[in-house]
Amino acid sequence: MAMNQGPTAPPPGWTPTPTPPPFQQPPASPPSEFPPTPSPQQDSFAGSESRPLKPGLHPSLQHDRFLIRRKILTFIGRKMHTYDEMMNLLLFTHMKGFKLKEDITVYADIERQEPLLRIRARRIIDIAATYDIHDVSGGGEVHIGALKRKGLKSFVRDEWLIFDTQDREIGLIQEDSSDLALVRRFISAAALVLPQSYNFTLHGRPVGFMKQNFNPFVMKLTADFTEDIEQKFDRRLAAAAATLLCCIEGKQR
Repeated sequence: MAMNQGPTAPPPGWTPTPTPPPFQQPPASPPSEFPPTPSPQQDSFAGSESRPLKPGLHPSLQHDRFLIRRKILTFIGRKMHTYDEMMNLLLFTHMKGFKLKEDITVYADIERQEPLLRIRARRIIDIAATYDIHDVSGGGEVHIGALKRKGLKSFVRDEWLIFDTQDREIGLIQEDSSDLALVRRFISAAALVLPQSYNFTLHGRPVGFMKQNFNPFVMKLTADFTEDIEQKFDRRLAAAAATLLCCIEGKQR
């Protein structure tokens, strides 16, 4: 009768196969603060990710979409942080308080070592103020255009004219609706549920929009220019406009 010899010894040189570790679900990415791009613009935005940078222009000033955050409860001046869609810092702005003539510098870093844009009012006090925009990233000042608020008309509905370097009108920034604008101006709490939205047109054609996502502590303004596929609208002017609107919101009325 055969005897049970027990388990067979492994051959020489054999090593056991390591047991694979149990599957672990990768950590979820933090939610983006950007609203999803509308489907008609999806392809154009995807193309902008791979679009080559324009030579001579700072990379932080060539984005189609960006988010500006500004704390509401500050004692003196205003600080704004501008981010890309991955929440990487693009721009930092510190607007000093108690200045009769606005002079705003936009930097590429929080330490304010690398200035990129300068936004400067032409007059001390002017309800129809004109702001000259300069590119200062190269060390000097290169005038790239201007923004002009349409005076008394903007007390009802915000409107801004866009000018080129020769002070020729080329575009318009306009608040979304006259009716909603009136509600926001006469009912302060309405801004919480009816945030401002601005439409941009260049030579009569829409090129983008900015939308405010308001809460009691942080003002958030999302800018989207993916509709301007050919980049007819200078992204430096776009960044300056978003910064300026965020700076003076609440001071202009």
